[in-house]
Amino acid sequence: MLKMFSTQLSGLFKRLHEKEEESMEDSARILAQALGGDGKIFIYATNEMKAVVSESLYSAEPLQGAEEWTEEHSVDNVSPNDRFLLFSRASDDSEVLSLAKKLAEEYIPFVSVSTIISADSEGLQDIADVHIDLKLTKGLLPDEDGNRFGYPASIAALFVYYGIKFTLDEFIKEYEL
Repeated sequence: MLKMFSTQLSGLFKRLHEKEEESMEDSARILAQALGGDGKIFIYATNEMKAVVSESLYSAEPLQGAEEWTEEHSVDNVSPNDRFLLFSRASDDSEVLSLAKKLAEEYIPFVSVSTIISADSEGLQDIADVHIDLKLTKGLLPDEDGNRFGYPASIAALFVYYGIKFTLDEFIKEYEL
């Protein structure tokens, strides 16, 4: 089972790299604006996606200029130089959508990362300056009844996070932000 999961996960990473590489670069550009203008990169995530917040703040290689966005913060106190990175399992997550709408109303640039649930209904992909689709509409493994399980949303989100972070680190080094 683990071998099959590993193979499927490898395929997911390959799809994300091939289909979302340009969006990861665009995301890094948006976030670099915060660092170039003495702003912060606020990271907000729901549910299991909070793994990205932990990685960006407490890992051996934290994200420069990053701070977790919490309920205590107010969009009214955001600097024009600040940028946001939002993570959710689904593009229609009401908590993340609420914050995204406030950011859009205030013209605060942000990146969102989630699986697009429906192209027909409003989601993060319609509001964000850049949206990265995790492409996880079902679990990676089949069970004996034809259902799917093994839904690694946080693993996919961490892969995307590192794609953005590595690109941002290159920009920082190149432009000495």
